[in-house]
Amino acid sequence: MSTATKPLVVITGASSGIGLSTAKLLSSRGHALLLLARRVERMDALNLPNTLCCAVDVTDRQAFADAVKKAEAKFGPVDALVNNAGVMLLGNIEQQNPNEWEQMLDVNVKGLLNGVHAVTSGMIERKAGTIINISSVAGRKTFPNHTVYVGTKFAVHGMSENLREELSPHNVRVVVIAPGAVETELLSHTTSDDIKAGYQAWKQDMGGKVLAPEDIAHAIEYAYSQPQYVCIREIVLAATRQGA
Repeated sequence: MSTATKPLVVITGASSGIGLSTAKLLSSRGHALLLLARRVERMDALNLPNTLCCAVDVTDRQAFADAVKKAEAKFGPVDALVNNAGVMLLGNIEQQNPNEWEQMLDVNVKGLLNGVHAVTSGMIERKAGTIINISSVAGRKTFPNHTVYVGTKFAVHGMSENLREELSPHNVRVVVIAPGAVETELLSHTTSDDIKAGYQAWKQDMGGKVLAPEDIAHAIEYAYSQPQYVCIREIVLAATRQGA
């Protein structure tokens, strides 16, 4: 039996970075949580109350849906989904391994849609709910060596706006959070040492101070905590010294 004081929130990519910080913040506010990521031990280590942690790859549509059903049986209906799981594999388009394109499209686009598919029917039926899609400043403008990543994040922005229009008559909100550079593991997955070094130099040009995952978590909470009739459609945030 759940002792949570606030309804169930699903967070993907919850084993590190923005997802982990959001889990800790929303748990402290009294929400029941379903945390999804491949590294379940990191989520279990948080030891959060009223929390179900599942080792789920967001590209596995059935596993995603099954985890949602399991959490709803324990905590009640999903009130919000934070679609945070994502990969950023930067590369020069003529040199990058096409497998990296596939991975970004599978996780950043199809994985996000799998989450949407798992929760929307219930939200429509209840005439309430919030879907928060984590995009990027790279969903609004281009950057060197970001071609496919930018494409996936432009897709997130475009799909989110279309989804918002589709779900708004059902009183379901869709929010886009678009951060600039954030201090997370995201860059570490890039295989080119030269590109990683250039990215780190770019961060140093900002004084070495970029956003922390907690900054994004607070933006997510702000958008979500508004009354249901208020939809914060998009929040774009970046370090003050980030010019691009």
